[in-house]
Amino acid sequence: MNDAILLLNLGTPDAPTPPALRRYLAEFLGDRRVVDLPRLVWWPILHGIILNTRPARSAAKYQRIWTREGSPLKVHTERQAKLVRGLLGHRGIADIDVAWAMRYGQPAIPGELDRLRQAGARRIVVVPLYPQFSASTTLSTRDAIRGWRRRHGSAVEIVEVEEFHEDPGYIAALRQSVLDHWMKSGRPDKLLMSFHGMPKRAVERGDPYESQCRRTAELLAAELNLPGDAWQVSFQSRFGAAEWLQPYTQPTLDQLGRSGLKCVDVICPGFPADCLETLEEIDMECRETFLAAGGGEFRYIPCLNERPDWVAALTDIALAGLGRRPG
Repeated sequence: MNDAILLLNLGTPDAPTPPALRRYLAEFLGDRRVVDLPRLVWWPILHGIILNTRPARSAAKYQRIWTREGSPLKVHTERQAKLVRGLLGHRGIADIDVAWAMRYGQPAIPGELDRLRQAGARRIVVVPLYPQFSASTTLSTRDAIRGWRRRHGSAVEIVEVEEFHEDPGYIAALRQSVLDHWMKSGRPDKLLMSFHGMPKRAVERGDPYESQCRRTAELLAAELNLPGDAWQVSFQSRFGAAEWLQPYTQPTLDQLGRSGLKCVDVICPGFPADCLETLEEIDMECRETFLAAGGGEFRYIPCLNERPDWVAALTDIALAGLGRRPG
């Protein structure tokens, strides 16, 4: 085995409990890529306030979506890796191993890179499951990979896929997921495309994340032949007091509800796998906001998860990273 694929996702706690969330949040919010405040300012806030108050609230949210198999993000990421491995086998490609890891939490990136190297991998394509590039996710992943490479030298070639926000297979899978939903439920009055938020100052410093999110949304709307008033972009999961990318998702849904909108569909194109931010924040909290504001029907379109068209697109993205011909 010479080549390998490593799928990476952001991370998840080991259990929906305050102690597990405290460990996870300490690692996540302790990353300078995630919170770029000076340590002298941020450390007392993180360890003196946030890690003493937020874990219990976050644990309660995770408890609402936790499954018998564990965290939905972990479950879907693991399944995607297994399906990519299976599709490669179906295509007659037997010399590529497939693994998955989390930037924060387990299985950790260094451990999976160690395992692949010990199994004989000489070239590994790393595919962060973030379609749109951002410093807080993509570059944080790169930090972890480069830390591993400093310890292991050049024995293994690492190829990094930085983003795939315009990838035709990814866009086609999003389009078909919407069409499948509409075939069963009919078209809404508006399609809201909600992406994870980001501090506005990051974009002002040159981060391409916002423009890539909007480009993905434009491509999807064009593929669906939607007029301009039938769809909208918003940004969710704001954290802290700083201004983030706008419009914010929850206030947008409150406004749509107050306007008397009869039916809204919400999709989260930046999340290839369902997780806390989609299942709890969007399908529960934002649903409640829209309905309480007087809106009609709220419909959440699930993430791509294990859709065969998405698994095929993801496999092709990885193969292209290895310089091998997609199927």
